[in-house]
Amino acid sequence: MASIPTAASSAVLQRSEPVPEESISVQGPNFELPHTLKDFLQSYERIGFQAHSLGKAIDIVNRMRRWRLSDDPISPDETEMYLSPQIRAQTRCNIFLGYTSNLISSGLREIILYLVKHKHVAAIVTTAGGIEEDFIKCLGKTYLASFDLDGANLRKRGMNRIGNLIVPNDNYCKFEDWLTPILDMMLAEQKETGRVWTPSSFIRRLGMEINNEESVYYWAHDLFPFFPFAWLDLDIVKDIRDLNELSRKSKKAGMIILGGGVCKHQIANAMLIRNGADYSVFIVSCVTTTQAMLLYLN
Repeated sequence: MASIPTAASSAVLQRSEPVPEESISVQGPNFELPHTLKDFLQSYERIGFQAHSLGKAIDIVNRMRRWRLSDDPISPDETEMYLSPQIRAQTRCNIFLGYTSNLISSGLREIILYLVKHKHVAAIVTTAGGIEEDFIKCLGKTYLASFDLDGANLRKRGMNRIGNLIVPNDNYCKFEDWLTPILDMMLAEQKETGRVWTPSSFIRRLGMEINNEESVYYWAHDLFPFFPFAWLDLDIVKDIRDLNELSRKSKKAGMIILGGGVCKHQIANAMLIRNGADYSVFIVSCVTTTQAMLLYLN
């Protein structure tokens, strides 16, 4: 049998370098064995591709939620309040959640509502659409549809498409009818008292007025930190200062960013005040060629 030419052999049959001992092999879940949901989600870390990133994101979020100040040694310059073992055991990582408006339009709204209601996050940053869509859903339903519906035809029928969701235009009319008298009252209060409305105080007022526990922002009137920075016709300076101070005073801070734009940049900018976040998970729809990835992880 003819021998393999040396050049071809060295090219095709090149020997591998030793694999580092800490390397993790690819392994999917074994459904022959009983699995809890926790077991199944943990298996994502070894599946590869985007499942691996999702598994890492789940782990990072769990680390945010588990951390307590009592996990760390006492700093030599620690303030007196944080010397108490009880206070240290109760001091958590402040999680800053940012999301775009379309997530409120979708069924993820109910997940965000749960996180806010039960204070699993310390602050929220979103856009104007992320506010109004929540209140609109208190006044009328959003329906599942298709991405490829004809826009001109929908418009004739008084329907509005958000991705593969449909919102009847009547819902927006109901929102206008509900909001306009509230705005009139707020303007009268401003003229009478000189009060300057910030985006967060505006949302707290609307959350009180909607008086509906199905609203994410119903829970905002309990002084929960909400920061809708896209509303430039309100005084955003105080809200920016408050967000920055919340970041600066956090013993540990984590970012969970769902989408890009305003919600991403405002939270990231606030983290600069403390020289960066301790944990971060970014989920966006861009690809690597646009200088973004599905998941940015710390």
